[in-house]
Amino acid sequence: MPEITVAKNPKAEKAELSPWPRFDSPFRGNLFAVNPFALMRQFTEEMDRVFGPTPRMGEASVWSPAVEVKEKEGKLLVTAELPGLKKEDVKVHIEGDALIVEGERKQETEEKREGYYRSERSYGKFYRALPLPEGAKVGQAGAQFNNGVLEVTIPLAEIKAKSQEVEIQEGPKKAA
Repeated sequence: MPEITVAKNPKAEKAELSPWPRFDSPFRGNLFAVNPFALMRQFTEEMDRVFGPTPRMGEASVWSPAVEVKEKEGKLLVTAELPGLKKEDVKVHIEGDALIVEGERKQETEEKREGYYRSERSYGKFYRALPLPEGAKVGQAGAQFNNGVLEVTIPLAEIKAKSQEVEIQEGPKKAA
């Protein structure tokens, strides 16, 4: 005889089994405290999770490495974590006002034992286009690759202050 389970909270169990994303509403509390960028990031991540690329047999999958972009000492510093890759697997170039970092990782493992053979191959391409700020000196860009970490530095033009103090002069005294 099959075992029968009784659901204590059918709505909660149904939500757990649903293939659709469950959004934790960012609108709880104060509506004006919502960060629209956080909302868009959460929406994008959930859409990628549900409708993301599903490679077919023989196709390379898409891989998105972690990338950090920050300004440090008058330079734009872009750091990408690319574990298992070599310098030859990565291409960095500038197109228009965007820094392009792209490449492909290939992993192959093979195991042979008596009466046993196992072979695995995985491939993943990545492509990141990062917008460059106005005044980036792309002609002076440099890149280094060390132990799976890519660092790209681009000097930035010094931003001049938009406000300027004007000195007040004392006028000539009038004769009485």
